[in-house]
Amino acid sequence: MIHNDWWAFLQKEWQEPYFEKLSAFVHTEYETKTIFPPKNKVFSAFEACAYKDIKVVILGQDPYHEVNQAHGMCFSVNLGVKIPPSLMNIYKELQNDLGCYIPNNGYLMPWARQGVFLLNTVMTVQEGRANSHAGKGWEIFTDHVIQEINKKDTPVVFLLWGRNARNKAAMIDQTKHLVLECAHPSPLSAYNGFFGCRHFSKANAFLKQHGQQPIDWQIKNIT
Repeated sequence: MIHNDWWAFLQKEWQEPYFEKLSAFVHTEYETKTIFPPKNKVFSAFEACAYKDIKVVILGQDPYHEVNQAHGMCFSVNLGVKIPPSLMNIYKELQNDLGCYIPNNGYLMPWARQGVFLLNTVMTVQEGRANSHAGKGWEIFTDHVIQEINKKDTPVVFLLWGRNARNKAAMIDQTKHLVLECAHPSPLSAYNGFFGCRHFSKANAFLKQHGQQPIDWQIKNIT
């Protein structure tokens, strides 16, 4: 259950025919296969960051597909889980951009609590099979989510990394919001423009320019 202002939107969307079909597919997948994130964590990004609080949107592709990694927020992993390569590259860019130290964990909940909405465009995945739930209806749902955020009166920063995320730029009113695009932080592409993008300092500069509190991007060490 979502206990914030996302609830009205989600309840409406869940009743749409496409979502009923998607829900039936996902239910069967959870019953018959190992699916991530855990069923009760699929909508964690919405629970962690209310609509009214959104300052920054980071779009991921689909959840991590190995055991114990995914918990419903893009790029983030559970405490005690090794930091995945893409997230490590995000931390390296943060270090170069803002001087943040590289923490000993990949749990990004502190970002979400400050208004960073961590949305995967496909929200479930089968174990060991990246993109296995693509094309089943999640993209319709998350496109609607992006369109809903686009309606916000307060300016939002959208960080679009990689082709999949950058395809969403056309949905965003760039006269009101800031859209920052570059390569994906994956080891396969990070050197093609992610490193050196300085998106985090640019995001904070935009927020301050519009009278909003900047994000403290430093994820603290867990001892």
